[in-house]
Amino acid sequence: MSNANTDGPPPTAAEIARSARAEARFGAAFLRLHGRRLLLVFAGLLLPLWGFGALVEELHEGEPFFFDAPLLWLARDLAGAGWDRAFVALSALGYGYGVIPVDVLLILGLAWRRWLREGLFAGIAIVGSALLNVLAKHAFARARPALWPALWPETSYSFPSGHAMGSMTLALVVVLLCWYRRTPGGRPLRWPVTISAAAFVLAVGLSRVYLGVHYPSDILAGWAAASVWTVGAYGLVFSGRQRPWQLRLPRS
Repeated sequence: MSNANTDGPPPTAAEIARSARAEARFGAAFLRLHGRRLLLVFAGLLLPLWGFGALVEELHEGEPFFFDAPLLWLARDLAGAGWDRAFVALSALGYGYGVIPVDVLLILGLAWRRWLREGLFAGIAIVGSALLNVLAKHAFARARPALWPALWPETSYSFPSGHAMGSMTLALVVVLLCWYRRTPGGRPLRWPVTISAAAFVLAVGLSRVYLGVHYPSDILAGWAAASVWTVGAYGLVFSGRQRPWQLRLPRS
């Protein structure tokens, strides 16, 4: 297994364009072969999420699960100026100021280094998760919690949590890509990366409950949907005995 050499001058516009074209051709060929299965995985996730939301509405007459309000009030009881600043920062890192920029840089970086299969997996997992979240939110249209004025007001729907799905998707993409990687000293990366990723995902989820903008069930649903989608995408892109980092397309 060879490692990419990260030394050298920054890429030129022509190199970036060639990498983008190569990534597009590789992705198009993959989708021709596996697009139907990807759609089945996507639908297989969207429909249970919609059914879960409808079940809550029907059985609880629009009320949240029994554990939602107590956990929200517990978070409220812990409120303090120091915690407020910390969880606002974590919430920002869990989406627009952290997860999304890293998503973009990860996909572009893998494409530029010609790790096309790895870039394809990251792109399918991340873009598909975002699309799944938008469709699920509008399918159920669950209102945000309104137990107290939120520190970080939100206007979109609540179920499932976009922060939970986005952070979990990125975390799993990184974990799965690092699962067979080793440090220069020969130690496996999987456990340090997994522990760090899990801590980040948990902190982002807790921040959304603490800020009063999500029910805990929104967070759990987001984690579950992102996990199944990302693992499903990995299984399709790296089918059989294929593993990440085994083949890189040479530069032309």
